[in-house]
Amino acid sequence: MVWTSRQSSALAALACFTFALAGCSASDGSSASDDSSGSDDSSGSASDPWEAAELVGSGEGTPRLDGAAVQVVPGPGLPPEISPQDANNNLDVVMHHGRVFLAVRTAPNHFASEKAELFVVSSEDEQSWRFEGSFAFDRDVREPRFLSTGGRLWLYYALLGTNPAAFEPGKAQVVEYRAPGDWTEPADFGPDTYIPWRAREVRGVPHLIGYTGGDDVYQSGESSIDTRWWRSLDDGETWQPAIEGKEVVRNGGASETDVAVLSDGTVVAVGRNESGEDGKYGSIICRGDPEAPGDWTCAHDRRRYDSPLLFRHGDQVWLVGRRSLENDGNYDLQEEGLDPEDAYIKYQALWWNAPKRCSLWRVDPVALTVTFELDLPSRGDTCFASVLRRGPNRVTLYNYSSPIDGEDVDWIEGQLGETRIYRHDVVFE
Repeated sequence: MVWTSRQSSALAALACFTFALAGCSASDGSSASDDSSGSDDSSGSASDPWEAAELVGSGEGTPRLDGAAVQVVPGPGLPPEISPQDANNNLDVVMHHGRVFLAVRTAPNHFASEKAELFVVSSEDEQSWRFEGSFAFDRDVREPRFLSTGGRLWLYYALLGTNPAAFEPGKAQVVEYRAPGDWTEPADFGPDTYIPWRAREVRGVPHLIGYTGGDDVYQSGESSIDTRWWRSLDDGETWQPAIEGKEVVRNGGASETDVAVLSDGTVVAVGRNESGEDGKYGSIICRGDPEAPGDWTCAHDRRRYDSPLLFRHGDQVWLVGRRSLENDGNYDLQEEGLDPEDAYIKYQALWWNAPKRCSLWRVDPVALTVTFELDLPSRGDTCFASVLRRGPNRVTLYNYSSPIDGEDVDWIEGQLGETRIYRHDVVFE
């Protein structure tokens, strides 16, 4: 299957169907280079230096917060076209042509609403922001995902329903940035119920991972969710499976799933498994070996790392995800005598009524384990992080949270209240 980012007919299917990490040739005969250092200027080269050798770092050092958290939304630097509502949560951030682009969902609260909209702003200094556009559809819209590649900027997002008590994925859409405040018309993208989760370049090749089948994730009983990992050889115009012949890289209970690719081609993945899989709940931690990157060996983790973000520092994989302050952070309490429906209901109730943090974790790709490292300033309803590389030993993390100087409320109370966008600098030393 080949998906197109345009409303016009798809380009002819690309002849090269070998795994993108091997550096297969694009349709114009050029090679996908291992040098994805890119540039932050407007030269038209890859603008998001996700894997630039000079930025990925050595993997050595311990992370620490550098300076205080900075509130971005609401904030004094926003343009007058932006009127944030109470809940500012699902977000993404990317560097493109020397500017930081930020997309934010704003709505009355965390739950589905016809009043939800996405707004996009950009900045050279992350203090004064320029209005770049807004998107509203009289239905819920969330999960914005930028892709900066080949000098172009794409924005993917998911359209959902309006029932605040349901998760109703409908269709994903995509727009392309043309000039300040100017985007192409929204185009449908991917199969029905598709949720785009992360988009980035891997060794100069655009990759996009998402999932389908999430429409029953909040119904009792185990779900059947397909993780779909795609790549593009024409700067995001068309998409095909990242693994030859694998339209679905994994089926099970995991919804939100991110991947990191190590220097030797090893694939590391973390997925959110709240609906259950084989009687186990929490998260999955997976590895695909270089010779078979699409064949994942997975371990179950009792904790839930909601809205997982993975990034590399050298070949050390770091995870940013939601952490619960109760039950030692465990979602799966391994209670005996509960059928899947009862287990799901009980575990969800306990999880929703516990306060949360947005946290940084260390992932061991061999042992398939996750170790807590530090909390970002956060509380209540929080996480959905995105990252910018600042240098070999520095990153900036954007996330959302209930007011960090406010009451430490349970997750459900936080979802019904005010949430803000913050940024944090993290250094490895």
